[in-house]
Amino acid sequence: MTQSRWLRYPLFALLYFVQGAIVAYFTALNALYLISFDLTMSQIGLIGTIGMIPFVLKIFLGMLSDRVNFFKLGHRKPYILIGLVIQSICLIIVPMIDPGKQYWLYAALAFTLMSGQALYDTCTDGLALDTTLPDEQGTVQGFMVGGRALGVVILSAVIGLVVDAFSWRTMFYFLAGMSLLPLPLVFLVREISRTENRKFEWKAFSAFTKFPVICLAALGALYSFTTNGANQIINPFIDFEFGISYSAAGLFTTMWGVGVVLGGLTGGRLVDRIGQRRAVQTAIIISFTAIAALAAIQSTSLAFILVTAFGLAYGYFETVYFALSMKLTDPRIAASMFSILMAIANIGTAISMSVSGSLVDNIGFRMTFVVIAVINLLGFLLVRGIFGRLNQGFQPASAK
Repeated sequence: MTQSRWLRYPLFALLYFVQGAIVAYFTALNALYLISFDLTMSQIGLIGTIGMIPFVLKIFLGMLSDRVNFFKLGHRKPYILIGLVIQSICLIIVPMIDPGKQYWLYAALAFTLMSGQALYDTCTDGLALDTTLPDEQGTVQGFMVGGRALGVVILSAVIGLVVDAFSWRTMFYFLAGMSLLPLPLVFLVREISRTENRKFEWKAFSAFTKFPVICLAALGALYSFTTNGANQIINPFIDFEFGISYSAAGLFTTMWGVGVVLGGLTGGRLVDRIGQRRAVQTAIIISFTAIAALAAIQSTSLAFILVTAFGLAYGYFETVYFALSMKLTDPRIAASMFSILMAIANIGTAISMSVSGSLVDNIGFRMTFVVIAVINLLGFLLVRGIFGRLNQGFQPASAK
């Protein structure tokens, strides 16, 4: 825990930046790449689903990391290195495969690539949990959330330019090289020696029967439901109202990403200064205001401002939730417990995708933003469950 923050902060930011680069590709270009091989949207969608499977299985990757010291080299660092190398190798192989003629081979490669990312993602979270002092947790999560968003913002534009100027093959090689950028910092970082209270124990999973942890998991599903439910309908709403171009839609996404970066970085510092209870309450208020304000958009110029503000609220709430998850995570199952909490949050995202779309069809875009904003206020009930019981004697094992 005493290792310099000036090594750990850039390490966590860079590992998440690399994740953002891959997210940028899959968000902006993957479908276009596969369409060039005459794949149908159903086939493209199936590959996307296959690629997401490792992020469900990452719970087991967390257990592996918590339990197994890889050839005595560590519980986190070796797995991070392996995950990055797997991702890089897969990206080099991608242009050698014709998805139109070798569909299932390409799908298998997508699964392998995302398994590499899920591995280093899970173990990065575990390393952060292992090496971060309580009063630094908000700051660390700010660097992580901000780093990933920055990767999306920068690389969304860059990889498109690389394809236009050179080729798809060059773009994949570029991403393969990007995947290896964190390696020097990973080699430099030190893992802590595991004390008795940090050794893996199955009984530690009983933490999920504790009321504060149950409420925390519910808060994760709720924040993810509201922020992602609103996020997915922003561009369709603006297009419906003002008829924007694809390039303008991309610019709105970029501005949202800029807001996420600012929310992650400023939110992380604020969590450490004002405390986590007040930070969560602030996040709920800011998110309610930002989501409700989207319903008031009357012009594209106002939309740029409010979408950026929503991005800030998004990044801030995500940072607060991640930091609070770190606080309540049992160090004996650090990576496992954190990955489970993230998986529950992802369930909220999955539900929001269909619910927000159905609401739009029935009550329109503007009222949908209002309804989602009001649902967000349910978080105040969960705050009482998390911190009220904590004040009555519950403490995570990390604090005992």
